[in-house]
Amino acid sequence: MNDQLSDRVNKMATSATLAMAAKARELREEGKDIIGLSLGEPDFTVPEFVKEAAIKAIQEDYHAYTPVDGYRELKQAIIKKFKRDNNLDYKLSQIVVSTGAKQSLANLAQVLLNKGDEVLLPAPYWVSYSDIAKVAEGVPVEIKTSIESDFKVTPEALEAAITPKTKLIMYSSPCNPSGSVYSRDELRALADVLVKHPDIIVISDEIYEHINFTDQHASMAQFDDMYDRTVTVNGVSKAYAMTGWRIGYIGAPEWIAKACTKMQGQVTSGTNCIAQRAAITALEESPSKIQYMVEAFKSRRKLILDLLSEIPGMKTNEPEGAFYVFPDVSSFFGKTIKETKINNATDFSLFLLEEALVATVTGEAFGDPNCIRLSYAASEADIVEALKRIKELLG
Repeated sequence: MNDQLSDRVNKMATSATLAMAAKARELREEGKDIIGLSLGEPDFTVPEFVKEAAIKAIQEDYHAYTPVDGYRELKQAIIKKFKRDNNLDYKLSQIVVSTGAKQSLANLAQVLLNKGDEVLLPAPYWVSYSDIAKVAEGVPVEIKTSIESDFKVTPEALEAAITPKTKLIMYSSPCNPSGSVYSRDELRALADVLVKHPDIIVISDEIYEHINFTDQHASMAQFDDMYDRTVTVNGVSKAYAMTGWRIGYIGAPEWIAKACTKMQGQVTSGTNCIAQRAAITALEESPSKIQYMVEAFKSRRKLILDLLSEIPGMKTNEPEGAFYVFPDVSSFFGKTIKETKINNATDFSLFLLEEALVATVTGEAFGDPNCIRLSYAASEADIVEALKRIKELLG
């Protein structure tokens, strides 16, 4: 019956991370002992102070529809957070709260893109960026990077990718899937290119901001000459392990924020009332309250890199943030292992799932066909066992 579906949905790719998770679930239901290193979800529980805030909100009878762009108190907490953590000044009219940062990104694409507008995506990029742009009738344009440059785009490559049709550049730092973190100087160098093209809007996805192993997080909007054309996207999913609570938000030029509120008002309206009340408490607390998670991720990063280094053919770099490693596995392409021909990263990822019972994600979904993504948002025991299986499989 696909001929009765819209061209829009027929052309849309299924999220590779969600597809791999679904396949892993199927194998588990068949009794297979699958270790999941595919999903970008912290394995910690929600901090107790956040849970208590949610319980209090229920007891205080929060139940009604919320303002489309979020509770005033939550927007005020977001403003304080932006000032405290990023030295960014926003007004209430510049903040929009959405059902996860993914909706924030979708809103932005819908309100900013017209048919044929180009969206620059430094590759690798988060899987949904490309299809979010396509659904809004934009044209994704990949800017290739490599493991040798820690998967960071250079000013020269950015300049070369810009055309008269370029409308947006969308990137994440810390990056999903590579874990790369742009320093202030690196962002300034990219800004020096963008100031020559004043019509390009920057979407800076900073959802992994606090899972950062460098000295400092940098935001594109911190530069005076980029503030009025940068949208800063963030949320509580990763840092506070609140993935299912679905709270994302933007700080944006007022005209963009108003457009996003207008769009959201016709799609989902305001986000969940209890999750919003809990998010107020989460954001008002010092980031030091979640530092224990960051320290655990840092320890796991060392563990998984050490174990990957013992597997010949796995080429790695050291990610500076998030909770992923993104090894180059192209040395396995063209080889036959256990009667299975490995032609590409997708073959390799499926081979690991079927033979080692370890779920990863192909780099092709992130715009890099040479790599796979492994999440270390898993217990150390699972990481050790998963890498043991992979090592034994690859021989």
